[in-house]
Amino acid sequence: MTMRPIRIIGDPVLRTPSEPVTSFDDELRALVTDLMDTLLGAPGRAGVAAPQIGVNAQVFVYDAGGHRGHLVNPTLQVSEELQDDDEGCLSIPGLYFPTPRALHATAHGFDQHGEPLTISGSGFLARALQHETDHLAGRLYVDTLRGDTRRKALREIRAGRFDSPSRHG
Repeated sequence: MTMRPIRIIGDPVLRTPSEPVTSFDDELRALVTDLMDTLLGAPGRAGVAAPQIGVNAQVFVYDAGGHRGHLVNPTLQVSEELQDDDEGCLSIPGLYFPTPRALHATAHGFDQHGEPLTISGSGFLARALQHETDHLAGRLYVDTLRGDTRRKALREIRAGRFDSPSRHG
């Protein structure tokens, strides 16, 4: 089991759009395994995207809404109907804010062997699919916040009020 360290906000890899995967090979399968080990290696995790472990590739894994899997080179279709629950991120640990997301989402992409894959879900699974796809575009959930919620989130981040691993010695 290889649990990889999670990159924290401020790391440029989190703001860099990921490159599409072009080789569905052993290296990709090893990345998917590392991502899944990282996801399942600590409680309460719903997804991990490759940039979060420092890899510039369009790959993420998820364990949300009773569904677990991975997706390579995803594209996303979302409903107009919204949900507005609290959302957090492993790359901004300890902070949670009400984050508007589409209530339904369908992601199209490929599995680690290059076979086409479609994942559809509502609620928490839809939120996770949107959150992880955003990571691959160099976006964090705080980028979607507006108004007072956004101002509060940015203040907390600037003040270092998130639970940064570097703050624990």
